[in-house]
Amino acid sequence: MNRCTWVTQEPLYIAYHDHEWGKPDYHDHYLFEMLCLEGAQAGLSWWTILQKRENYRKAFDHFDPEKIVNYDQEKVKQLLGNSGIVRNKLKINSVISNAQAYLKIVESGQSFSNYIWQFVNGQPIINYWKNEQQVPVSTEISEKMSKQLKKDGFKFVGPTICYAYMQAVGMVNDHTTDCFCHPNHSK
Repeated sequence: MNRCTWVTQEPLYIAYHDHEWGKPDYHDHYLFEMLCLEGAQAGLSWWTILQKRENYRKAFDHFDPEKIVNYDQEKVKQLLGNSGIVRNKLKINSVISNAQAYLKIVESGQSFSNYIWQFVNGQPIINYWKNEQQVPVSTEISEKMSKQLKKDGFKFVGPTICYAYMQAVGMVNDHTTDCFCHPNHSK
């Protein structure tokens, strides 16, 4: 069974690749969680964050924006002492900012899913890359998304982070054509 070349033999990584990465997800909560986790990845490997994901979920109240917006300096100090997550004050504070921005969108009557998926007109983009080297790190769409997210108060949402996010939540399918997860692999 062929997989994308970036996948290691780690069972957690295999499960993430096979069942999550590139699979369209429209659930507000998951989309918020993944945006925060992709921001935490900045300058690090996804493997680092993936191994800490359960710790992040516990530390950040399972990414419940209603709880996160009420975090005070004492909570931030507690998070900075949590060895189960990346202890970077800017990244920790970005989750709080992102929760505030998320709630503004939801309070305006729009679902976060509709807000995020608008950048690809609600449908995943299926790419046909033969190898990993062809996959871009950002695109015109991720640049547009980044500008809008920043304008709306989100942090750690540069064009590269936005593109990795789009890949993760299935807004784009960047499985290489030889990977069994590519939609046209069996054709």
